Amino acid sequence: MSSRHKHHQTYTTKMASPDESTVNVSHVGRKKKAPSRYWQELQQEKDEAKDAGAGEGNKEPTTEEAEESKTPKQKKRKFKEKQDQNQDKKCISGKSDPFPGKARIPEDRLQKFKRKEKIKKPPHQHYKLRTMIARSEEASEMAQKQAARFDLLLPEEAGFLEGDEGEDTCLVSQEDIANAVDITSGAKHFNLKLSQFGPYRIDYSKTGRHLVIGGRKGHVACIDWQSKHLMCEINVMESVNDVKWLHSESMYAVAQKKWLYVYDSNGIELHCIRKFNDVLRMQFLPYHFLLATASATSFLQYLDVSVGKEVVAINTKTGRLDVMCQNPQNAIIHLGHPNGTVTLWSPNQKEALVKMLCHQGAVRSVAVEKNGTYMVTSGMDKKLKVYDIRAFKPLKSYFLPAGASCLSLSQRGLLSAATGDIVQVYRDVWSTPVTKPYMAHRVRGTVWGLHFCPFEDVLGVGHQDGFTSMLVPGAGEPNFDALDANPFRSAKQRQEWEVKALLEKIQPELISLDPTELGHVDRATFEQKHEDRVKALGFDPLAKVKFIPKFKKKGRSSAGRVEKRKKQVAHEDQRDIIRKAMEDKRKTEEERKNKEQKKTLLSSQKSALDRFKK
Repeated sequence: MSSRHKHHQTYTTKMASPDESTVNVSHVGRKKKAPSRYWQELQQEKDEAKDAGAGEGNKEPTTEEAEESKTPKQKKRKFKEKQDQNQDKKCISGKSDPFPGKARIPEDRLQKFKRKEKIKKPPHQHYKLRTMIARSEEASEMAQKQAARFDLLLPEEAGFLEGDEGEDTCLVSQEDIANAVDITSGAKHFNLKLSQFGPYRIDYSKTGRHLVIGGRKGHVACIDWQSKHLMCEINVMESVNDVKWLHSESMYAVAQKKWLYVYDSNGIELHCIRKFNDVLRMQFLPYHFLLATASATSFLQYLDVSVGKEVVAINTKTGRLDVMCQNPQNAIIHLGHPNGTVTLWSPNQKEALVKMLCHQGAVRSVAVEKNGTYMVTSGMDKKLKVYDIRAFKPLKSYFLPAGASCLSLSQRGLLSAATGDIVQVYRDVWSTPVTKPYMAHRVRGTVWGLHFCPFEDVLGVGHQDGFTSMLVPGAGEPNFDALDANPFRSAKQRQEWEVKALLEKIQPELISLDPTELGHVDRATFEQKHEDRVKALGFDPLAKVKFIPKFKKKGRSSAGRVEKRKKQVAHEDQRDIIRKAMEDKRKTEEERKNKEQKKTLLSSQKSALDRFKK
């Protein structure tokens, strides 16, 4: 015996049972097996089990045959079970996952991206609708989880302004902020001295890249304010009441002294809409392609800019309309009136949806938060009030010494209020009582227009002496959705976005105070329609269970043949009902004829009293 075999024999004796002779002989006489991988051993075990099963009389189906015989739903369920089992199994290295399953998502982050409440499912007979609702809820839940996971990948964070110990942030000047930040951000603070044609109304585009300003004395200009590139500059030679961008930066509307005009970004007049006269304020609904205008003649009008037609004109009967804003959540228009009320309007109704008494004097300005939860109003009684629109109740009330003439809310909830030539910015006005402003700045003339720039920490101020761009840290949303509003899009991307937006345009009929009601069935209306249908047909089409044709082979259950068989059965039922109705009608007709015959017979018989007739 060689040394190699001796060594092998000694090793096996130590590791084996006490019966050394047996162990030694067995190990020495056995032929050494070639090394094999774990998947080869599994395959070998399967083959051995297959051979053993082939020799038995009662042959059982193999795993492959059993898998083939399963339905697609059973296979899907089995696949999910295997996935769950594989998550709990150990890795090839032998170590187990210390955190099995999917990563947990914090509840507060899930609530941030929550879309809607779950819809109550209909009865079981509407199985198709139930399946559709279940699928839409699954897709919505998956999108919510993905958005919550990808929230970590958002590159930017919101800014903030923090003063030194004992220093108020409202005392920090704009020059100090511009010197402290980087050169690009510092260049966003600038002044345009335009004292000849002021005061100015202003509006930023949806992407926040472009600015349009309109002077009271006819001066209108479009600016790419970040690059300081002047796109166009015109003088309309009459007073300008308001300016507003339309769906993109290629068109904007100007409310002039008499009529409404639409210009392109080169200053060329595209349309003069004479149906819209004496317009004082405008709001554009981007997802509906509607331009809402409020006029001095008390009319609220809607213009569909995609087709150039007036949708509706509502006579509010409340006098001059010079206070207007929109709720970005549900596209409801809020109007302020001289009697201290704020009314909510939809293009589907001629009357106000809601009337709220907000102030003891006239309403000067109204602003609504982007989530549609809070509304801020200011009035001639020098009060600044915060309302919860969901309950239509006041939350906070603040006293301003001179009152606020203009209000604007940023994407992150900062409120700017202008009193005379002073602009004050407040933070968290609806959550905690505010005692002092977050920032303050004095401009060169009376403020006429305020607007926060989207996706930028910038507040635009239009005043008597021109335009001022203020730096307000923490005002804008730091991350933008490139599929909705991309500040850096090219001309080709803008064209593609415009086509998709037109295809996805929401109809004006869908504007309502509560958008979640659109997913529910109006039971009362459905029952009334069903009753009218029963009266028209003479029978209840939903009384019987719908006929489901039997499935036939050889192409006899095509969609056309199935519908044909359904119609045949429906016609047979209808024939029976019509036959019965005709029989009833014939009986009533016979009874009527018998009565008439009896009447004629009685009238033909002579009576003894007939001799007294003249």
